[in-house]
Amino acid sequence: MATEGPDTFPKLLLHHSRQRGGQAAIREKNRGIWHTWTWAALAGEVAALAGALSARGVQRGSYVALIGDNRPRLYAAMCAAQWLGAVAVPLYQDAAAGEILSPLQRAGVTHVFAENQEQVDKLLDILPQCPAIQCIVYDEDRGLRHYRQPQLVSYAALLAQGRELAATNSDALQAEMQRGSGEDVAFLFFTSGTTGPSKGVVLSHAALIDRARAAAAAEGLNDKDVATAYLPPGWIGQNLFSYVQPMVVGYCVCCPESSDTMLADMREAGPTYLLVPPRVLEVLLSQISMRIEDTGGFNQTLYRRAMALARRVGPRILAGEDVSLADRIAYKVFDLLIYGPLRDVLGMSRVRVALTAGDAIDPELLMFFRSLGINLKQLYGSTETGFFVAMQRDGQVRPGTVGTAVDGVELKITDRREILVRSPGLFREYHGDPHTTAKARSEDGWFHTGDAGYLGDDGHLRIIDRLMSVGALNDGSLHAPKLLENRLKFGPSIREAVAYGDGRDMVCILVDIDAASVGRWADKQSISYMGQADLASREEVYGLVADRIAELNAELAADPALATSQIHRFAILHKALDADDGVLTRTGKLRRGIIAERYAVVVDGMYAGRASVQLEDGTELKIRDAKTFAPAPARKAA
Repeated sequence: MATEGPDTFPKLLLHHSRQRGGQAAIREKNRGIWHTWTWAALAGEVAALAGALSARGVQRGSYVALIGDNRPRLYAAMCAAQWLGAVAVPLYQDAAAGEILSPLQRAGVTHVFAENQEQVDKLLDILPQCPAIQCIVYDEDRGLRHYRQPQLVSYAALLAQGRELAATNSDALQAEMQRGSGEDVAFLFFTSGTTGPSKGVVLSHAALIDRARAAAAAEGLNDKDVATAYLPPGWIGQNLFSYVQPMVVGYCVCCPESSDTMLADMREAGPTYLLVPPRVLEVLLSQISMRIEDTGGFNQTLYRRAMALARRVGPRILAGEDVSLADRIAYKVFDLLIYGPLRDVLGMSRVRVALTAGDAIDPELLMFFRSLGINLKQLYGSTETGFFVAMQRDGQVRPGTVGTAVDGVELKITDRREILVRSPGLFREYHGDPHTTAKARSEDGWFHTGDAGYLGDDGHLRIIDRLMSVGALNDGSLHAPKLLENRLKFGPSIREAVAYGDGRDMVCILVDIDAASVGRWADKQSISYMGQADLASREEVYGLVADRIAELNAELAADPALATSQIHRFAILHKALDADDGVLTRTGKLRRGIIAERYAVVVDGMYAGRASVQLEDGTELKIRDAKTFAPAPARKAA
């Protein structure tokens, strides 16, 4: 696979250190102060780390794991490993010790960079089961000063060792870096495991550089852009935005101090380029809704009038379409009063391009943020495809689609409506699993995504759902649970939903309420409760959820293609769906099989017409009927 210019990430780093050495490469907020690493400083640190790692046994083909939050030193370590021809293995920082055990064992990881004591403790717990690990490098030394395990070394000590060696091994290090080729393996990413055990996805430098260049060209990215790194580094999406694309384009990445300060830090950093998954957008919308509900009176009325106008003309103005002079003036006034302050609160006042990816997004959620003047667009891809497969383009954002194919990508739809992808960004293989690789990737280069979708006459790709999730009701009508779940979540009261209906006479749904939003609503209604389980059991909360389901059912009834998808019965879960319980992936996706098994008695109860069921822990869950509507044609005929 040919690439123009430097063909590995370390070579790209040296290119930037020569071309824009004094410019900011990465910034980190620590204890309230922003610290900046220039491209020249970053290159110097990476070279020193590479020298020390080489002395400690890292070589071409080694596997080096990284576990921690987004930090400059994590990305420096990543590049240092690749400098020596090693493979970087980013892991999810919030994963339990048992979850990271399998990736470490399967990859045969020999060296690990761990951010702090929390990550080191996980590694030490499973170290007897990972005999290949020779060295654990920790960054923050708080709580670690009395640890005496021989595998442990501080980042500072490793860096000092590398700088001492620089005088004698500089030429050898440069030669080793130059040996690298675009066809070398750069990363081993482990998938989130939505439908089964996670798979190790092998991606080369050339594949990722190619996709980054194609996406950068599509969005007009340049070295003056600024991105924010706040998502898990173990996810390929965050790595593309905070490591791969900066290495290709030369823009600056900002690392917030913590998740608690993220919005405030974003306002200070002023990102122009942003990756924001649907789950984050849902949380932001919920926060906006709660803030507005708290204002009351004149401000609430003003907001509602402003949003009515924004929904009608905002996306058209953003797309450069013609609107009346009166609407344009009114939008400008409301931009000063409402939209602009909201963008500022969200840290998006300077955002030029925002992309949402990682899961399907409800079209209403997408258009809400676009109506505020945020250039939010949908992106479709996966770990195996190098992330960038299809993107919505400026002036061509159509709700319900993920845009057209990115340059270099070929799309094909099978008779089963499965989306196939052929691209220079495709993965090489599933690590150590030739059988699964052969099933997923054909000999002529087509990757079976496992997603159901279709190409419209306009060339835009539309995603239905995961192929294995798409089914049919007993009357033969389509059942695509993700569509229902996303539409139901558009609003502050419902955090997650799980729809059932395949092979059934009707659709039923499990609801996970947004405890913060519903709790504030309950306080205003003078409803007393103790904890989420008690709150979720209240009849008033069931009424609140029932009203939201009725709104959705009315919308579905008006669409002949979706009228049979109306929700007939529902139950509210007594506790939040959480990745730590195994029911969500670390990227927040539903593990449908595990949820179906864990709440089988509830699902069976909904379809058996019961008013309540008892879980294994003794908790009683109520089940209620939802209000449904006659399909639109039937109402007209009547």
